[in-house]
Parts: sequence; structure tokens; C-alpha cells
Amino acid sequence: MAFSSKALSFSNQIFSSSTRHPTVDMKPATASVVSLPVIPQTPSDSAALTVKKPLSPVKSPVKTVGKTEILKNIPGKFGKFGGKYVPETLITCLGKLEAEFNLVLHDSEFQEELATALRDYVGRETPLYFAHRLTNHYKNSHGEGPEIYLKREDLNHGGAHKINNALAQAMIAKRMGRKSIVAATGAGQHGVATAAACAKLNLECTIFMGGRDMEKQASNVLLMKLLGAQVEPVDGTFKDASSEAIRAWVGELETSYYLTGTAVGPHPCPSMVREFQSVIGKETRRQAMEKWGGKPDILVACIGSGSNALGLFHEFIKDEDVRMIGVEAAGFGLDSGKHAATLARGDVGVYHGAMSYLLQDEEGQILGPHSIGVGLEYPGVGPEVSFLKETGRAEFHSATDKEAVDAYRRLCQLEGIFPALEAAHALAFLEKLCPTLPHGTKVVVNISGRGDKDAAIVSQY
Repeated sequence: MAFSSKALSFSNQIFSSSTRHPTVDMKPATASVVSLPVIPQTPSDSAALTVKKPLSPVKSPVKTVGKTEILKNIPGKFGKFGGKYVPETLITCLGKLEAEFNLVLHDSEFQEELATALRDYVGRETPLYFAHRLTNHYKNSHGEGPEIYLKREDLNHGGAHKINNALAQAMIAKRMGRKSIVAATGAGQHGVATAAACAKLNLECTIFMGGRDMEKQASNVLLMKLLGAQVEPVDGTFKDASSEAIRAWVGELETSYYLTGTAVGPHPCPSMVREFQSVIGKETRRQAMEKWGGKPDILVACIGSGSNALGLFHEFIKDEDVRMIGVEAAGFGLDSGKHAATLARGDVGVYHGAMSYLLQDEEGQILGPHSIGVGLEYPGVGPEVSFLKETGRAEFHSATDKEAVDAYRRLCQLEGIFPALEAAHALAFLEKLCPTLPHGTKVVVNISGRGDKDAAIVSQY
């Protein structure tokens, strides 16, 4: 089913709504989130639609998920999550995008062009770096502890993993004859990546960014402008910038392309982002085999909406002996109301065109997230991440602002590496994780971005 085209005026509204139960009509939303009727669905009797329990302890084993359960998903759906909760007019547009996406996956010419660009322009593959001093930091009194490796996505052109997806999607946009790109960014890393890809491919580029985020990430704003992008300030944060970018795209469907950097939104957007980021995990598997002749034991990544985590995790989802850990932003604390820990404190609803876990109040209205890592300030997670939580295939924990800042400084001083504050959340969880691990456990942490942009924030904290 799809929404009736009479359901909204495209120039003024976006395809987003939020509800604790997908069959209940919506109340009017706040000014920043315009609600629409939700496509009627009947949730599974066994599927709980609210999550209020605290996360499991660090030592809890990961729930085993069989390969059949992972593989039975149909395109665009991950269990009950995902889908296309959009107006009817957008179904055709998304259908064309899905068809093009499926074509390029099997187009040898496109794949060769992308592989060449990732190698010669982006700088892939990125190293799997043995963090010797960080490893020693976590050894116990007997000199035993895990071995910590860092997947260095911070060394990509533009300073983050975002370029992997931005470049690929910009190439798709050009194949489809689109002349202009619209995108939204939080910390600015996706904005820089998109602006760089557009400059390379001679595409017009407009980036929407929250006003407060522009102040915090002024260096990235400057880079976007130097790369030729038009940066449009939006009142609010990343979620508000995303809404404005979607509005701009909906107004110019035939000539513009909405280039999402997050694994959220209606199908095929989450699957596209995950697919183009999965190069991270594919490289990690190959590099691990070369370094120690096996797979990693544990993968750790920060969780905002899920793009960098899925990029690392996806290759290993069917390897049930590989433990996958996502670390959300606890902000001032999970009980403070100032956090971005969607999986720890969220409920199931529909937002920006897909069903997933969201931060929302008792009436289903979206709550404003908080994190010192601006790129983690999104009130939801992608449908595939939601599925990994619900099935228990991955486990999710959180780190506070202070813990992230401490981890940022720790990596600077021990390894001479500036991690993005977003990635520092993953590093922060090592404090709780490492003491629980057997000697020699191979732990890979995804350093999703470079932290030069955050130096001033950390120094003032």
C-alpha cells in the first residue's frame, strides 16, 4: 500500500511520522516533524513494540541467530523494520532508484569505476592498525589482555567513512541524469564527502545543516564551501536538517537526487548505504586473515543511525562466533533525558519513511537527541540495526559525553591518533569490555572519522 497523493502537499511536508503502534492514527506533530497517516500493518503477535529494559551486562552472551533467520529477509524489510512509508508519488521515484541500484550491483563497468575511485581518489584500502600502546593499557597485572586493532577509516579522503557511500551514490545520480545533489549533515563529515564527490563528478551540491552544528563544526562548513557546495543553515540539529533536505528533494524529483549518508529512510536508502559501506568489513576480514590467520573475535563501532557500524558488521553477520557491539551516545546519562541512546531508551515507530527504533514521548512525538559527538545526534537508528537488536545478533551499549572525551584524549596520548568524537564512544566502551575478555582476544574498533574537527570541543570540555 502507499499513501494517497492527496495526503500532503509536497512542497511543505515530508514523509515522516512516529507512533508507538503502527496502526494508530497520528496526532498533529510538532513544527519540525510533520505527521502523516501510517500505512496500516498488523505487527507480529510476538513482536514487542516498546523497549524500556536496561541493556544487558557486558558479560552477557550474544543471542545466537541462525543463518536462516538472517537470510529470510526480503528487500527493504528487516523483520518488521524498514519498508517504504511514503506518499504514493514517491513510490515511483524510489522504484526507479531501487532499479538503478540493483543494476549497478551487477554492472561490471560501474563496479570497476567505483573500485578505481575508491583506490585512487579515496585512498582505500584503509589499514587495520594494531594499537600496541592501547593494548598494553588494558593488560592486567599478569600482563594479559585482548589485542586491539583499529580500522582506520579516518585516513580516507575527507577524513571519514562517509566518502565510501557518497562517491558511489553520486555516481548513481549521474547515471540517472540528475544534475543536482541535496544532502543533510550533522558533524559535517557526510557534507564534506558529498561536496567532494560532487566536485569530482561536476554535480551541483546543496548541503543542509543545523545552525548549532554549523557553529560546532565550523571547519567542516568551510571545507564544504571550498569544495563548491551551497550550505543551507537550518534551525535545529541533524534531524531538522534531514527534514529540510527531503523537502528540497521532493520539490525537484525529476532533476535532483537526495544523497543520504545514514542507513535510515525508505527502501532502498538504508540498503544502499550499507552496501557501499560494507567495503569496511570486507577489508577487515581479509586483513585479519593476513595478520593472524582468522576472523576478529569482537567488532566494536559507534551507533548513530548505523552506517559505520553496518559497514563493519555486515560482512560478519552470518559468522555467529564473531561478537558485534554497537555503542550509542549516553550524553549526560541514560536517565538525564539528554542522550541519543535510541536502542536503550527508544520505541518502535515510523520516521523519515521507515519503521525503526526511535526516541519519542508518550504521544509518539520525536524527542530531541543529545551527544557531544554531533554525528550521533539523530533520534532514530536504521531498520537493519533495529533488526540486529531485536534478534539479538548484535549487542548495544552506551558511553557518556565524558567517557567519550576521555577516550578521545586517551587515543591521542597513547597512539598519536585523533579519533572523531563519534568514534570515541566506541573506544570508551573498551574500559568496560576489556577487563571481561580472555587473553589474546582480537578486538577491532572502527575509527569512523578523524577528530581534528572536535579538538576545540575536547579542549573546552
